[in-house]
Amino acid sequence: MKKDIVIPVVKDVYIAIVKEDNKEKTAQDWIVYLINDGLEPIESIMIMSRGKHEDGRKTSTFRHAFKLVAAKSALKVELIMEDVFPFKNEFILTYFIGPTLYDRVFTAAPHSLSEDHFTALPIMKQEGILLS
Repeated sequence: MKKDIVIPVVKDVYIAIVKEDNKEKTAQDWIVYLINDGLEPIESIMIMSRGKHEDGRKTSTFRHAFKLVAAKSALKVELIMEDVFPFKNEFILTYFIGPTLYDRVFTAAPHSLSEDHFTALPIMKQEGILLS
């Protein structure tokens, strides 16, 4: 029975964290984005984010739902505070392409969220951190 279950591989869909000016242009905020670099839109998207510290502390769990992210586009998901950078931060992504369900956990290791880890992001014309 288990051999009959096909688990599709998530390709061309990413969670990225970027640093950008806030609305008032008085400071820079860290923002989580969902990037769809695929050729098809993704639908019925759910993202759950949470953080765990090695000393046992946990962050609140956030849940986000989006109907659609078009092909070759990015969507702003949430603000992430620098206070949680010492935590292991997880982003659990679930979505559909057609009738197929995709699921993946993206992780940011403790203290890995810094400008030292910036790289060019797909679709977006800026640099940020792609989570693995």
